[in-house]
Amino acid sequence: MDSDGTHDARGTHADRVPRPAGPPQVPPRPAQAPGAPPLPDGSAFLTWLRTPRPEAAPGVWRFGHRPRPDEEPDEIPTRQLLSGALIAFLVGWLIWSLLQNRYLGDWWWVPLYLITPDSWRGGDSQIGNFLVYRGYELLVALAIMVAVGRVGRWSEVWRRFAAPHFRRRQPQQAAPAPEEDPAQWNQLRAAGAADAAERLGADARAGLMRDVDHARITRAWQGVRSGRHSLATFTAAVLREGAAACLHPSGERDLPGRLARHDLVTGQVRLGTTADDPRNPYAYRGTGLALGPELLGTSLLAVGPAGSGKTGGVVWPLAESLCLHALAGRAAVVVVGAAGAGLGPVDAYDVVVRVGNPESVYDLDLYGGTTDPDEAAAVLAEALVGDLTDPHPSGESRRSTTVLAQLLGPYRAVHGRFPSVPELRQLLDGAPGPLAALRKALTEGGQESLLRELDARERQLGHPGDVGSVLADRVALLDRPAFAGFFDTSGQSRPFSLRALDHPVRVRIDLPQRGHADASRILARLVLAQFAASVAVREDRSLFACLVLDDATGLVTPDAVRGIQRLRSANAGVVMTLRTLDDAPRPLRSPLLGAIGCRVALSGLTPWDGQDFAEVWGKEWTEARDVTDRQIIAETPAGKAVHMLRRVITGNAPTARAVTVRQVERERWSASELAHGVPPGHAVLSLTSVQGEHAPPLLVDLRNPGG
Repeated sequence: MDSDGTHDARGTHADRVPRPAGPPQVPPRPAQAPGAPPLPDGSAFLTWLRTPRPEAAPGVWRFGHRPRPDEEPDEIPTRQLLSGALIAFLVGWLIWSLLQNRYLGDWWWVPLYLITPDSWRGGDSQIGNFLVYRGYELLVALAIMVAVGRVGRWSEVWRRFAAPHFRRRQPQQAAPAPEEDPAQWNQLRAAGAADAAERLGADARAGLMRDVDHARITRAWQGVRSGRHSLATFTAAVLREGAAACLHPSGERDLPGRLARHDLVTGQVRLGTTADDPRNPYAYRGTGLALGPELLGTSLLAVGPAGSGKTGGVVWPLAESLCLHALAGRAAVVVVGAAGAGLGPVDAYDVVVRVGNPESVYDLDLYGGTTDPDEAAAVLAEALVGDLTDPHPSGESRRSTTVLAQLLGPYRAVHGRFPSVPELRQLLDGAPGPLAALRKALTEGGQESLLRELDARERQLGHPGDVGSVLADRVALLDRPAFAGFFDTSGQSRPFSLRALDHPVRVRIDLPQRGHADASRILARLVLAQFAASVAVREDRSLFACLVLDDATGLVTPDAVRGIQRLRSANAGVVMTLRTLDDAPRPLRSPLLGAIGCRVALSGLTPWDGQDFAEVWGKEWTEARDVTDRQIIAETPAGKAVHMLRRVITGNAPTARAVTVRQVERERWSASELAHGVPPGHAVLSLTSVQGEHAPPLLVDLRNPGG
C-alpha cells in the first residue's frame, strides 16, 4: 500500500504467480435465440376479453363503458359553491371570535354548568380544569364548524375538488370466476367439447389468439349450434389448429393495419366521442360513439362538403370494421369508390375490381351472375336510365326493362350467354345485321315466343317514344376503348358477381373518374341494383351484407330508395355519402331520409340541407325560462339611501327578478344550428337499430376516435 492509502498496481510476488486454471465458467443458456422477438404474452388479450361491456343505449361504445344517469344531477356552479363555502367559513369564524371575546355573553357556558358536577369545575387540578373547559370549547367549535359546513356545503367541495386528488389508483382487474370467464369457453364445455375449450384457453393465455380469432371461432361455434356444421368437425379443427382454426378462405387472420378502434366482441367500431354539450342527452355526454351491424342494418347516409371528413372519419372506419367482420365470418362487404379515394390498402380485400385499368385481375359482371333475362333486364335498366325516371311511379322504368328483355331473352336463347357491351349497343341501335342473324337463329330453332319478342322490338324502332335510343346512348358510355377488356360475357375473364355475397368476401370496386364520370355513375347504380337484388335471394341471411358507396351522387333513384327500404329484412345495409342533398332529386330527399335509419350531418352543411335534416329529426318538448327584471322603487328615506348606496357600489339600479318556466316545442337541431353551429371535425348524427331503438341527434367529435 502506498503512503496515500492506495494499492500498487504491480502487486506482490504472490499475486504475480499464475494460478492453475479452473473449469471454464459457462454463461447461462439464453431463453430464446439471439435477435428473436420476445415470446407472446396473453395478458393484454385476456384483459381485453374480460373487460366489462354493459348493455347501453344505441351508439354507445360499450367497451369499458360506465353508465351515467339519464338526467343531469342538479349541481351547484363552481363559483357559487366556493364562494358559499368561504362565506360560511367566515361566518363561523366570526361567531367563534364573538363567543371567545364575550361579545355575546356567557350564555353558551350554561350547558357545561348543567351537565358537569361542581367538583369537576372547581377542583385544584389544573389539568382537570384545562380538560373540562378546553374540551367544552372544542365541542362548541366543532358544533359551529358542522353547522356552517352544512350551510356552506363543505362536503360537496371536498367531493368535487379534494377527494379526486386522494383517490388511490384503481387496482388491476381481478380474474373473474371460472364459470363467468369468457376465456374458459364454457359454452364449449357445456356442449361436451372440453378438449377444444382447453386448447383455445391455452392459446389465449400463451398470446396466440387475437380478437379476430376469438370472433371467428365464436361465429363457427354459432354455426355448430344452428346445425350448419358438425360438432366433431369443429372440435377436430380446433384441436389441430388451435386459435388458427376455421380460417377465412383467404387465410388471413387480421388486416395489414388498423386505423380505427374496434371491439369484435360487440362488433362495434368507434368513430368519435360524444361532445359534452347541453344539446346532447346527459347519458351520452363524454361517451364513445360507435356503430355496429345492428345499426348499419338500417343503412347510413352521411352528408357534408368536401374535406368535412366523410371518407376518413366515417366511410373507411366502417369499411375497416366490415373487413374485420368478414375475416371473422360474420359479414360480406363491397366498397365502391374512386381510385385513390382512401378506402384502404389492396391487401385488406379479397377481390379488387379496377374498372378501366388493364392491370385489373378481376372483371365486373354486367348482369350480376343471373341467368334470368327479365331479372337482368330490370337491373340493367335501373343502372342505365334509373336517374332519368320520374320520381313518381310511372311506366318509364317498365318500358326500359321491357326493351332490354326483348333483346336479352332471344340473344341468350341463341348464344347461351348475354350480349357484351358492343353487341348490346348494336341491338339497341337496331343494326340490321345483328337483328337479322338473331332472327334467323330463332327461326331455325323454332323459338316462336322469342320471335314475337324480337318482332315487338323491331316494330318500336324509330318511333318517337322509343326508349331504345336512350338506352343505346347510355350503353355507348360503357363502349369506350378504356373499357375494351371489361364486361366480358364470353368466359375469358374473371368477372366478379354480387351473387358471391353468400360468402364472407371483401370486395373493393374502383371506378374511373377522369373523363368517365357518367360511366362511373352508371356502374355505381349497377352495383347498387345488383346488391339489392342479390341480398334478397340469399340462402344464409345470418351473414350481414353491406355496400359502402363513397360518393352516391346520381345514385338516388326511386327504385334505389325502395330497395334500401327492403334491405333491413334481408340483414343487409348500405353506407352512402353525399356532398349535398342537392345531388339527389328534390322529390326523393324526404323518402331517402325516411328510408335511412342512421343520418349523419357533418360540419359545413348548407342551410337548405340543414332544413331537410331538421324536418326529419322533428321537434321535442323543452323547458323555456323567461327572466324579467323590474326596477324596485323605494318609498322611505332609508330605502332610498340603501338603493343609492347599492347603485354606487354595483353601478345598476336595484331590480327584482321574475322567472317564468314553461314547456315549449322546439326543433331538436334547427337548420341554422346545423349550418353554423357544428364545429369543424364534428358531426350531428341520429341512429336507429334494427330492433327499433332510437338515439336522438348527437353532436359528436370525429377527431377523437380513440377516446
